[in-house]
Amino acid sequence: MRLIRVLVCFLAVACTFALAQTAVPHRGSSDAILSVLNQSVDEWNRGDLDAFATSYKNSPDILFMGRTIQHGYAQMLARYKESYPTRAAMGVLSFTQLAVQPVDGNVATVTGSYHLERTTAGGGNADGFFLLVMERTPQGWKIIRDDTTTISPEAAK
Repeated sequence: MRLIRVLVCFLAVACTFALAQTAVPHRGSSDAILSVLNQSVDEWNRGDLDAFATSYKNSPDILFMGRTIQHGYAQMLARYKESYPTRAAMGVLSFTQLAVQPVDGNVATVTGSYHLERTTAGGGNADGFFLLVMERTPQGWKIIRDDTTTISPEAAK
């Protein structure tokens, strides 16, 4: 009987510890994540792709899903520089409908919509949706997965 009491106490302590470790992050995490995204928009709109890219984790393991599936920070930055070679091509970026969904204290997802306002010469406007997975790192919250979908101009109206 004493062994059963010891096991019950042990399980109670273990469960309490496990729940504390997986507690949903507080409001500060959501605010910090939104701050990273707002800063990335500011950097994009200044035309600074190198600064914009720092919202992503600098790792060969990060993943991008769009028309294709691609991996890696260096490849991501090179692709952005190739796709947006001028300020006109970059346009003015805005995010709306941002929603942070904590997974645990170190991982969260973010969903939202983006709008890229550009001249016809810059490629015309672009709109779409995204799902990001963000990880708390020693350098702050960083994007580790980016699933971005572009919608047709007709659907955006």
